[in-house]
Amino acid sequence: MERIILMVLRNILFVPYWACQLISYAKENDKHTEEERFALLRKITINANKGGRVTIQTTGEENLPEKNGFVLFPNHQGLFDVLALVESSSHPLSVVMKKEVANVPFLKQVFAIMRAKAIDREDIKQSMRVIMDVTREVMEGRNYVIFAEGTRTKHPNDLLDFKGGSFKSAIKAKCPIVPVALIDSYKSFDTHSIKRITVQVHYLSPIYYEDYKELKSTEIATLVKNRIEKTIKDNE
Repeated sequence: MERIILMVLRNILFVPYWACQLISYAKENDKHTEEERFALLRKITINANKGGRVTIQTTGEENLPEKNGFVLFPNHQGLFDVLALVESSSHPLSVVMKKEVANVPFLKQVFAIMRAKAIDREDIKQSMRVIMDVTREVMEGRNYVIFAEGTRTKHPNDLLDFKGGSFKSAIKAKCPIVPVALIDSYKSFDTHSIKRITVQVHYLSPIYYEDYKELKSTEIATLVKNRIEKTIKDNE
C-alpha cells in the first residue's frame, strides 16, 4: 500500500476536494449520469496514477465495441487492475468483485461510484442474483468487468484457469466478450515498491455472440484465456 500513500501525498492539495466529490457521487441517490460518474472517476484515477508513478500503456482501445452493453474479461493480477482499466477505457465500466475487497480504502469509493457488484463465492443464491443482475444491466447497455480466474495468481504474468461460470452473464445477455491482457499490473499495489512502472493494458478483438453461441462456457473460457496468454507472452 506504499504506492497508495504516494498517490495521496503527491496529490495532497486536491485530495479534500476529490474526497468530497467521491463521497457525493458514490451516494445511492446521486443524480449524476453513469457517464458523469465515470468521467470523475477517470479524472481522479489518471491523476492518482501519475502521482503514484504509474504509466498506463494501452493498445487496442479501438477493439471496444462502439455500442455499450459488453463485458471485459481481463486476467487478474491484483488490486490495481480496476484502476488500470478505468484510466485506459473511454467507455463507462462497472465490475463484479469478490466481497473481500469491497472495503479496501479508496477502492471502496471507486466501487461505489461504479455501482459495482460484490459477489460472495460461498453463497450460491447470492451469486446467482448477481449473475442475473449483471445480465439484465448488460442487456440495458451497461459494461462490466469480470475476472474469470476468480482470484489473483501467485505468478502474476501467468494465468490460472478461467472459470466457465464467469461467462454466464455474458452468454445470457448475448453480448460481445472482450478479452483484456494486463501485464505488470501487480507491481502497483501488490509489491512493496514505489519505483516508476509501466502497466500494459491490451484490449483484444471482441468475440461476438454469433461467434460463441455454439460453444460451451468452458470452451469460451479456454478461448479467452488462450488469447490473453498469447498476448502476454508476446509483450512481456
